[in-house]
Amino acid sequence: MIREMKKHIPNAITCGNLISGCIAAGAAFYGNYQWAVLMIIIGAVFDFFDGLSARALGVSSPIGKELDSLADVVTFGVAPSAILFYLFQEVHCPELLMPVYDLLPYTAFLMAAFSALRLAKFNLDTRQTTQFIGLPTPANALFWGSLVLGQHAFLVSLKFNAVFLLLFMLLFCWLLVAEVPMLALKFKSLSWQENRWRYVLLLGCLPCFLLGTSCFAAIIVWYILLSIVHNKVQG
Repeated sequence: MIREMKKHIPNAITCGNLISGCIAAGAAFYGNYQWAVLMIIIGAVFDFFDGLSARALGVSSPIGKELDSLADVVTFGVAPSAILFYLFQEVHCPELLMPVYDLLPYTAFLMAAFSALRLAKFNLDTRQTTQFIGLPTPANALFWGSLVLGQHAFLVSLKFNAVFLLLFMLLFCWLLVAEVPMLALKFKSLSWQENRWRYVLLLGCLPCFLLGTSCFAAIIVWYILLSIVHNKVQG
């Protein structure tokens, strides 16, 4: 009986991730960025603990793996797409894009499609045991949530416009599936020699917290840039 109950705990936590993502997407469609970002963060917490609990309880299963990917598509794919969908309706649209103004917000769902591709690749790619290949979907979702929440006034000002937003979004869609190795915070020991790049990553995150609600966006940019430098140095 206890064994039967134990095997459902990780899947219940994963469903918490899925529900958080649904709420985040729903809030974003109404322009409630604060609630959307909060629910994405809560979803990320659930996402961290579902795998951890499965390993701790010894109840990992193929169903749990599939359910985890489905939940991640919603929380880290559909939810940030919904944020961008609403933002596209707020940003300044130049004359160049006025003929497609009504269709422009729907391009935001490219983010959901690329996030799904990223997750599918991750499930099949045996190279990603010690590092990531491409930008992880939680990092992408937290970047957009933090950016929109912290820099909303700038994004909807005349200094910014829909062209920049579209290009920026396409860049991050590419980063999700790009063959670019990214650092992973997987410590096998506390040795500086083995983990110096991870320690540099963590130390560089500290000043980012001074940016308030934009801190996650700054941290993700720092993470991407440091990963690129790491690849160049390691050659």
